[in-house]
Amino acid sequence: MILTMVRSGLAAALVALAPLTALAFDTSARAAYVLDVGTGTVLLSKNADEPLPPASMSKLMTLYVAFEALREGRLTLDETLPVSTHAMSYKGSTMFLNTQDKVRVEDLLRGIIVLSGNDACVVIAEALSPDGTEAGFARYMTQRAKQLGMTNSTFANSNGWPAAGHRMSVHDLAILANRLIVDFPEFYPLFAEEQYRFDGRAPSNTRNRNPLLTLDIGADGLKTGHTSEAGYGLVGSAQQDGRRVIFVISGIDTETTRAEEAAAIVNWSFRQFAEKTVARSDTPIARAEVWMGRDQTVGLVPVSDLTVLLPVLLNDDVPAEVVYSGPVQAPIAEGQELAELVLRPEGLPEIRRPLVADQAVPYGGFTVRLKTAAGLLLGRALEQTGGAL
Repeated sequence: MILTMVRSGLAAALVALAPLTALAFDTSARAAYVLDVGTGTVLLSKNADEPLPPASMSKLMTLYVAFEALREGRLTLDETLPVSTHAMSYKGSTMFLNTQDKVRVEDLLRGIIVLSGNDACVVIAEALSPDGTEAGFARYMTQRAKQLGMTNSTFANSNGWPAAGHRMSVHDLAILANRLIVDFPEFYPLFAEEQYRFDGRAPSNTRNRNPLLTLDIGADGLKTGHTSEAGYGLVGSAQQDGRRVIFVISGIDTETTRAEEAAAIVNWSFRQFAEKTVARSDTPIARAEVWMGRDQTVGLVPVSDLTVLLPVLLNDDVPAEVVYSGPVQAPIAEGQELAELVLRPEGLPEIRRPLVADQAVPYGGFTVRLKTAAGLLLGRALEQTGGAL
């Protein structure tokens, strides 16, 4: 690291930098977002917070609510649910359900994930809706999305069928994908299923539309989407050597282009970036001045070994600054947060991590206080005389 010290208030710390374009993936998508999950590094952000028609990618929110209901016991996998006339009214991708059916919840989940069943979404929605209607379920999804931090998502239905006001940003879809992976590890393997045959129906609709699942690149989810309004989109995730990447692309022109870009994004994310340890918790990277302490300085260390994601072609000279408000008033406890490390790797947003005291610094004794007071008085005298005494 090329390290400099900035002794100022943290409020005056550096303004966040937008991702540079030097290493950016060149995507034709209207909006795109790529996240390295382990480090929280945003590798690509293009129109990430613009609310757009999400098509079937919004089915992920229906699934999230369903998984919550299963965990809370409001649904069971073996429970059967009735199919309404309204659920049958949707066209497009369906499980070909009818009003004589009573369908197991587990079948409905697979019907949504693998077959992208619009009808299956409505069956789940009507079962969990506060008022028994799909519209009521959509209102609940909107409310729940806000609670999850998805601030640019509004739902008009349960399945992404084109409707006024039915919108999600690609950033929100990435948040949702990560929550599905983290919150429901018992259900997440369903997203990697390549084929599902329901009751011998719809032989032409049995395969998962995710083009990455057969490529042996670590892909294990999550959902495609397409309407004429939204274009082709994909919420994807892949894991290689312990690293997980989540990405969302939306507004692609063709199905072929979607498949090609999705695969290229995965390869780019894993091959062009690598995790590097830039600071260790047992080695101070800087020292902060201490006021009225037994020691005049204290070492600054990260809470734990600091591993960040960096471009593989980047050398070790990452510009960095330690920002703190000082001198720091004693007494100081070991592990007390005192500063912030700001890294600016080329091609990525800046990275901020807290720094803490590597040891305790007690309040100084009488001699320390006397020397400090004398030094302060001498400094003021020099200021008043222009440096001449």
